[in-house]
Amino acid sequence: MNILISIAITTGILSGIWGWVAVSLGLLSWAGFLGCTAYFACPQGGLKGLAISACTLLSGVVWALVIIHGSSLAPQLEIVSYVLTGIVAFLMCVQAKQLLLSFVPGTFIGACATFAGQGDWKLVLPSLALGLVFGYAMKNSGLWLAARREKSISQAVTPK
Repeated sequence: MNILISIAITTGILSGIWGWVAVSLGLLSWAGFLGCTAYFACPQGGLKGLAISACTLLSGVVWALVIIHGSSLAPQLEIVSYVLTGIVAFLMCVQAKQLLLSFVPGTFIGACATFAGQGDWKLVLPSLALGLVFGYAMKNSGLWLAARREKSISQAVTPK
């Protein structure tokens, strides 16, 4: 069984479980899938990738709140929102100089989830975080399954 099929199996099973968990806990299932996506897309894997993804998702939530609240300071001047969005987008990219904030797409995923969640960070953040953990579990359990399958095949082929 190749790695892709193994990851597909574990992702399928855990996606169904995530859907149930999200509904049971009153979380946003779609935001959780964004957290999963962030882990899968992060170039670093393992715990390092989990940490980087978590930090960038969180920073995206914070940056979105800066835009939301900053824009509300001058609601009559729409240009303020546009300029603020441009400045914040620039900062979201520049922060990638720091290792834990180096996954720029994670920052944008966190911000987009916050905008889609209408700024309700108290709901968006746990949804992203738990989804991120599910993403970690999906990928790593798939890698484990593939390695286990490969080991059993090599043992079966090796004469005793």
